Amino acid sequence: MGAVHERGWLFRAAAAVLAVASGMMFGGCTVVPGPDPSEPALPTSTSPRSTSPTPPASTPATAPPSAIPTSTADRLPPIPAVELKAQLEQYSQRLINAGAPAVLLELRVGAEVWTHAAGVRNSAGEAARLTDPVHVGDITQPLVAVSVLKLAEEGRLSLDEPASTYLPELDSLLHQPEPYTVRRLLGHTSGMPDYYAALLASVAPRQALATRLSPTDKLALAAMLPWERRRAQTFSYSNSNYIALGLIVERLRGRPLADVLRADVGQPLGLDGTRMTADGPVPEDMVHGYARIDGEAVDATYAAVHIGSAATGLVSTVSDLNAFFDALLDGRLVRRERVAEMQGPVHAEYGLGLFQWNDRCTNGFYYGYVGDVPGYGTVAMASADGSRRLALAVAYPQRPFPEDPAVQGANGILAGMTQLAEDTLNGSCRLGGDVWFGQGP
Repeated sequence: MGAVHERGWLFRAAAAVLAVASGMMFGGCTVVPGPDPSEPALPTSTSPRSTSPTPPASTPATAPPSAIPTSTADRLPPIPAVELKAQLEQYSQRLINAGAPAVLLELRVGAEVWTHAAGVRNSAGEAARLTDPVHVGDITQPLVAVSVLKLAEEGRLSLDEPASTYLPELDSLLHQPEPYTVRRLLGHTSGMPDYYAALLASVAPRQALATRLSPTDKLALAAMLPWERRRAQTFSYSNSNYIALGLIVERLRGRPLADVLRADVGQPLGLDGTRMTADGPVPEDMVHGYARIDGEAVDATYAAVHIGSAATGLVSTVSDLNAFFDALLDGRLVRRERVAEMQGPVHAEYGLGLFQWNDRCTNGFYYGYVGDVPGYGTVAMASADGSRRLALAVAYPQRPFPEDPAVQGANGILAGMTQLAEDTLNGSCRLGGDVWFGQGP
């Protein structure tokens, strides 16, 4: 449906919101436990696995230093490239067998690349291709973080000033218990409620997907939920943080967010498959994702609720995602000191727009992001030097929408995807210097 001009339902939602004041339901990344036994099993790990669950959000798999081998490459034998390829293909086939419409993957190790595309892009049965765009959801956020940090580099914004300095209406709109800085929005430490829980409490699931909300509408929904009051600046994922950041970027640039992201990221890197969702027909080459509502399959592709969203609105390809994280970590989008801020301190849950996972090849970390929206899951992960990168996108087997709050975040497929990415990169450093996947870029 179009932008909401009638706000009556917004205020009627207040009573319903109280029932879900404790948290978010499937609006984006959530804390994810280990894979559910009913979902595709992870291929045999190619490296020692962390005992911590591997989340797309609040508990990255960081093991204590004593648990990390000092030299994984020396202790473990090389893995033939053919074996690694076979494991990835088997994992993809299990997802397809479980009902996933499509699986797309690109793995880069040094100058070599291996790609994989399986399934179909739409109900007409057209074969999915590696270049097909998918809805990458929350992976919108590191691009928005880049645009915020570019403003900081230009002196037009300070990360340690209250966000209301640049968006004065935040104070009256959100009823903040205290002023929150731009840095705390970037790092998901503001405690701001997630608007998505309020939306799902106020309308039926089909309407939630089909409702186009302005950023201000979304923040008004967030304001219906209580803020999490904390003494410490602890991590708590909320899409509302990046909705507010998107408004700040638009205000300071004087242009729509989609145009800013294109100028800051898309054009310099030649990311032709990356764009913000917008009004109009779904692109013909887009992979369609589906959700199950009231027992029926519903096409969640280009869902109106995500259109133009600074938190979840991005469409991209696995190749573009690998190119983005390579350029970001190489300091080609923002200065290296800003990249270090995005990465966060050692063993941090989250920096300023990036998650981290254990790199057992270097005793360092992988950096990247995970996207989780109705119909789609995406993982993009890269070594700190960018030499090993993996991007994996899946159009999910049909899942109930919304998720049962009693099992909130129980997305075993996404947890498996994240663990697969980490295990694959940890295994890839043992392929030897003459690795060749049998196909070029």
